[in-house]
Amino acid sequence: MAPIPGSGLAKGLAVTLRTMTKKTVTEQYPDTQPDLPPRTRGVIGLFEENCTVCMLCARECPDWCIYIDSHKETVPAAAPGGRERSRNVLDRFAIDFSLCMYCGICIEVCPFDALFWSPEFEYAETDIHELTHERDKLREWMWTVPAPPALDPGAEEPKEIATARKTAEKLAATQAAQAAQAAQAAQAGHAAQAAEAAETTQTPEAATPAETTQPDPADPTEPPEGQS
Repeated sequence: MAPIPGSGLAKGLAVTLRTMTKKTVTEQYPDTQPDLPPRTRGVIGLFEENCTVCMLCARECPDWCIYIDSHKETVPAAAPGGRERSRNVLDRFAIDFSLCMYCGICIEVCPFDALFWSPEFEYAETDIHELTHERDKLREWMWTVPAPPALDPGAEEPKEIATARKTAEKLAATQAAQAAQAAQAAQAGHAAQAAEAAETTQTPEAATPAETTQPDPADPTEPPEGQS
């Protein structure tokens, strides 16, 4: 079906009319903070505990604005006879936001979730050198990172959570079975003790001989034996 001449112009004018009839809302910034989307790219926060100094973020950064320094430390063997290991220790992690173009490549390539986007954007400085945030400053930005969105109710449960849940359920079942066995053993022990106590309290009565009346030799009314 061929388009009607002038239909595109009519659609554009319809959009213009709808926009003209909407009420204009002016945000009184900076007195009122803007309501930013949850995935706003404001500043980058560093979660230092997850950083393994793999250098992927610094190598993939197209602006070369990430500076990382580290040294190696020897970790003693965990068990006697084991082998010592070496690990990287982070000395410096800095991002120069005067060069950063907020592409997010460093966050995407980090394999250990050590970098996060924060919606904070108010960090302008009068000195360009102050825009290089060291790891202490990057750590402060971590507390402004919003919580991740909730999972889709129909989504598949993550393998890590499923494994942890199954392990916890198995441990709880084992503990419940052990508690039930202990309770049964305690009840059996109490029953045995009660039966033993009952047996000790119920002793048989000793047979007593029949009582016989013996004559009193001092009594004159009793005749001697052989006399009636």
